[in-house]
Amino acid sequence: MTSALAGLVSRYGLLAVFLTMTGESCGLPLPSEVVVPFAGVLAANGNLNFVAVVLVATFANLCGSLLAYAIVARWGRDILLGPGRWLGIRRHHVEIADRWFARWGLLAVFIGRLLPVVRTYISFPAGLARVPVGRFLLLTFAGALPWNLALAWIGYTLRQHYEQVARLIQDGGYVIAVVVAVIVVVWWARGRRESASEPG
Repeated sequence: MTSALAGLVSRYGLLAVFLTMTGESCGLPLPSEVVVPFAGVLAANGNLNFVAVVLVATFANLCGSLLAYAIVARWGRDILLGPGRWLGIRRHHVEIADRWFARWGLLAVFIGRLLPVVRTYISFPAGLARVPVGRFLLLTFAGALPWNLALAWIGYTLRQHYEQVARLIQDGGYVIAVVVAVIVVVWWARGRRESASEPG
């Protein structure tokens, strides 16, 4: 995938950056850790403008995040409380998530934008909890801008060696993903036990 994404950015420049980063923010497995540093390499070589790379990637994050937020805000509850019942999800689980996000959601949006893997999916719980959209976009921008700036700077300064740092970031993201997956599995198992104990 790394070579394919690099080829897209080489060929289509900022358009490829925009489309891939929009897709990433919608939940597609298109790692910014590959796209943005490589765009930074192209900027160092004079093929792209560094500032434009950072701004386009950040604007794409806003667009993709808003789309993911809107989809989940509109249909997320119906999915969780419909087909999700087969996974042991009940209304009180959604209510617990709502209360948690009401207290910590804005901070979670900002921090989530700075974490590999988590940043791709933070729009989903934010949309489910219906975090105020204006604040959601503001915090998405505040988190996405330094992330994209750092990744582009890595590519700009390291050039051909950027893949080594990008790989470390991705590996850290996998560790985070495993931790999140364990939490979700534990939550799912508890939900299954509770649903099995419910009458009828």
